[in-house]
Amino acid sequence: MDQLDDQPTQDAEMGFLDHLEELRKRLFYAAFFVVAGGIGLFLAKDWLFDVVLFGPRHVDFITFRAWCQLSEWVGAGEALCVDSINYELINTTMLGNFTTHILVSAIAGFIAAFPLVFWQGWLFVRPALKESERQSARGIGFSSSTLFFLGVGFGYYIIAPLSLQFLGNYELGDVQSRISVMSYMKTVASITLASGLVFQLPVVVYFLSRAGLLTPDILKTYRRHALVAILILSALITPPDVTSQVLVSLPVLVLYELSIFIAKRVYRKRADA
Repeated sequence: MDQLDDQPTQDAEMGFLDHLEELRKRLFYAAFFVVAGGIGLFLAKDWLFDVVLFGPRHVDFITFRAWCQLSEWVGAGEALCVDSINYELINTTMLGNFTTHILVSAIAGFIAAFPLVFWQGWLFVRPALKESERQSARGIGFSSSTLFFLGVGFGYYIIAPLSLQFLGNYELGDVQSRISVMSYMKTVASITLASGLVFQLPVVVYFLSRAGLLTPDILKTYRRHALVAILILSALITPPDVTSQVLVSLPVLVLYELSIFIAKRVYRKRADA
């Protein structure tokens, strides 16, 4: 008990340089985990590219099969079925394939190591919290990681196939779609990573509410503004068609309402305390 009682005092006595040293250490560990994950996935090149990244280029991709089943279920026949991939991937530079391999491995390494990266950030913030605040934040790492991977899955299985089909098959006269492999990889990786980060909205709202910078009333007051912002964000990370923008907007709106509920709980606990 004495050690627990002394912990807040020791944390409070940490100087500016001590905080910088702690931040440097946490950033080093986070970078180490990302690099380690990236190296592992770099070595697993065949699985990473052939199975994961090139998966949405196959007509038997699970999302395309689900669309076809949905199309038949709603009585639309084969209207939503994907029976061919009309765009071709090419490499136009000597270092193109190698550079793409490194970039994709780095992004995939961050995605794979996200729970450990978040854990390092939590270890940096945790000493500044009171014991009651630490107890109330228990499970935040699991919640954040779960939301992140749900977002990654949503981006990979829903948004990325929609984007690739729309952009890859967009016709302009008799111009054939021959897309650089770097452009393809950036599209898949950026959509997947962006979706995972967007799903962190409840976690961000939780910490801002704990810090007193955000209240449920503010979230309710600016709900309409948030809707506009969500639509703009959806337009940025999806192709310019209404269907994909709605598909992105709906879960983000649900997360926004969940964030309001979280902010209410935080302020209720603060009022009780």
